[in-house]
This record gives sequence, C-alpha cells and structure tokens, in this order.
Amino acid sequence: MTAPGLFITLEGGDGSGKTTQASLLREWLESEGRVVVRTREPGGTEVGVLVRDIVLHHRGEVSPRAEALLYAADRAHHIATVVRPALERGEVVIQDRYLDSSVAYQGAGRVLGRDEIRDLSLWATEGLLPELTVLLDLDPATARTRLDAADKPFDRLEAERDEFHERVRAEYLALAAAEPERFLVLDASLPAEQIAGEVRARVTALLSQ
Repeated sequence: MTAPGLFITLEGGDGSGKTTQASLLREWLESEGRVVVRTREPGGTEVGVLVRDIVLHHRGEVSPRAEALLYAADRAHHIATVVRPALERGEVVIQDRYLDSSVAYQGAGRVLGRDEIRDLSLWATEGLLPELTVLLDLDPATARTRLDAADKPFDRLEAERDEFHERVRAEYLALAAAEPERFLVLDASLPAEQIAGEVRARVTALLSQ
C-alpha cells in the first residue's frame, strides 16, 4: 500500500527565505528516505514558465484581474499535472507559493478581494489545500534590504510600493490567524537553521500521524 503523500507550501514576501527553507527541508526529508517533489508557482511546468514570464517579467501592463486569472490558470494546470500525481504516489511535495500568495498579492495587494481570489483558486484546484503552510514573516523594509543585496533586477511584484507589500504582509498574517491548524508562522529574521528546525518538528509530527 502506498504511503499517503504530504503537501507542504512555503509562503511569505520576496526575500523572506523560502528558497533556502525549501532546500533544507528537501535535504532532510530525502535523508529520511522520503521521495520529494520540489516545485513552485508560477513556473512549475512548461505552461507555468510562460505564465511566470508574463506576470512577473512582462514589460507592458497586465491588468489586476488578468494577473489573477493567469495565476489561477497556471495553478489549475500545475496541480493537475504535477502535484496531485505526486501525492497519489505517496511523495512529499514542497512548493514555493500556492493559493495563499494569490489571496495576499492579488486579493490584498491588488485590492481584488480575499474571498473572490480564494474561491477562484479553490475552483481551479478542485479544493486542494496543503497539510502544512509555512509562513516566513518578515517586515517589508528588511525584505527590501535583502533583495537589494541580491543585486538583481526586481520583478513586477517586487518593484511595487511599500504600501502594497504592507497589505500583502497583513493579509498573510490574517490568513494564518484564520487557519492556525494549517499554518506555521515563523520569524524570517531568525537564523536559517533555527527556522529549519521548527519546520522539521512540525513535519515530523505530520508524518507520524
């Protein structure tokens, strides 16, 4: 009998350390003998790569509603072709961003509305939610300092004004408060290994259920 899969997502503003934590979690899980699929949204499929280029790097204007629909279209394809098959095989999926990103960035950041964006994503994914969502919380000023230090061009969302990123952060924290059983909120300014230890503790508990 195939062991049940586990769906883990990482959320937070740009510069919060999601990539680092995804790598550390994958290394640990593989050392424990688990098969891991590491992916991201957008960009986890060939279709997603095209969508990512449009929503993050397109030089022309993309209207807020069109942006939200593009993310939802990518999400529908990604879940159907990558995530659900992996979970059905009993694998652990570690994913950088999921529907909570859309609720935070398009729902709050673009002021399109939490419920509308959440409902759109749930329809696109046939209601799939992660067993665990790790929210790496970091104030936008610190995040901007980290992004500046990376010395690379900002994408369309990274380049938004401070007020946009404040709305995004507030929405993430509101989402976590509404679903404490799914979210693990961690201070992203802490050392990476300390954060990774707290993530491993929660994942260990989930795997033992």
